[in-house]
Amino acid sequence: MDATFIIMIFLIGFIGSFISGMVGIGGSIIKYPMLLYLPSMLGIAAFSSHEVAGISAVQVFFATIAGVWAYKSSGYLNMRLIAYMGGAILIGSLLGGYGSEFLTETQIDIVYAVLATIAVIMMFLPKKELPFHPGDDLDFNGPLAAALAFITGAAAGIVGAAGAFILVPIMLVLLKIPTRVTIATSLAVTFISSIGTTIGKVATDQVLYGPAAIMIVASLIAAPLGAKAGQNMDTRILQWILALLILGTAVKIWTEVLM
Repeated sequence: MDATFIIMIFLIGFIGSFISGMVGIGGSIIKYPMLLYLPSMLGIAAFSSHEVAGISAVQVFFATIAGVWAYKSSGYLNMRLIAYMGGAILIGSLLGGYGSEFLTETQIDIVYAVLATIAVIMMFLPKKELPFHPGDDLDFNGPLAAALAFITGAAAGIVGAAGAFILVPIMLVLLKIPTRVTIATSLAVTFISSIGTTIGKVATDQVLYGPAAIMIVASLIAAPLGAKAGQNMDTRILQWILALLILGTAVKIWTEVLM
């Protein structure tokens, strides 16, 4: 690995992790297309979809740890919601991570594009922001939360993501969780999901450890900075940032798949 390669991978990891900490996702929705296309376009490296998924899986594990740590004293981490969704998404991501070995590159890209499209549609649906203050009780449908988390984990495990890019819209639109609780709690649920996804990718030898290590370092630096920035931003701005990121990724992936 030369200096140009290291700098490129670090910057991808830093930018993606800062945004992921800010909007409550693991960052694969950003880093997956960046890793897949940027190094190749610049002639630095060419990663396959399997390799990108493996690198992303390991990186998300560390990015979400750093993001959750930044939110630990905020009062927005809801332990009951984490319990319902965490166990279900872990089982789903384990199954998806192992099952991805049997899919082709194109099939993985299609799964990713479909997930991003569903997430985009949900993010642009009208949402009413519910008032919430740290310490308030949070009402939600527990069984529904667990079922949606399981499905999300299985699909996201296939593409090496922890699923937060679709988990956040699900929590906002279907479960009607307040935005700041969604951002903080989704990071914790995403961390649990990334355990299963990472185990699946490592067990099936889909991880390039050099690039993954570089992105881990970037994540540990950038994710807490993004989380701190997100706590001070207007919730509507955070929702629009996430929606536009997912939309751009969906368009790019579908363009590649269909061409």
